Amino acid sequence: MMADGPLLRALFRAHLWTSARLMPVLIGQRDFEAVLKWAPLHSSTPYHGLSSSYIVAAVNRTVRHPWLMRDRRCLREGLLAHRFLRFAGFDPDLRFGVDPKSMQAPSLAAHCWLCLDGRAVVSDCLPGMVEIYRHHAEAGKARTA
Repeated sequence: MMADGPLLRALFRAHLWTSARLMPVLIGQRDFEAVLKWAPLHSSTPYHGLSSSYIVAAVNRTVRHPWLMRDRRCLREGLLAHRFLRFAGFDPDLRFGVDPKSMQAPSLAAHCWLCLDGRAVVSDCLPGMVEIYRHHAEAGKARTA
């Protein structure tokens, strides 16, 4: 394990940048279960020592100008932040919600956000959204809300 320093930060930034560029291609039109594999519930911690605020700021900076997944920005940010917070040893949960008013509409209004210690750190629940799923390591299982 490396302590937080210039080398660890450089490796982290390169890994994050590469992951952010590959994600749209790799998750494409995959089903929900395949997409969630980008948000591991258990992982090694190669970035242990980096702070959660540093990781979240780096994710936000890396995805601020999306040229792919523009219409699913919250999903891209949430998956990347979850993935890299896990790689640093944190225990985030990725939450998904829908707007019940859109249930009969031609397209469903959905949103996701990421919480750490019960506080939203990437995006937040939007007004009118009802949480329907929480992706979190609790006894090794994801749980529904």
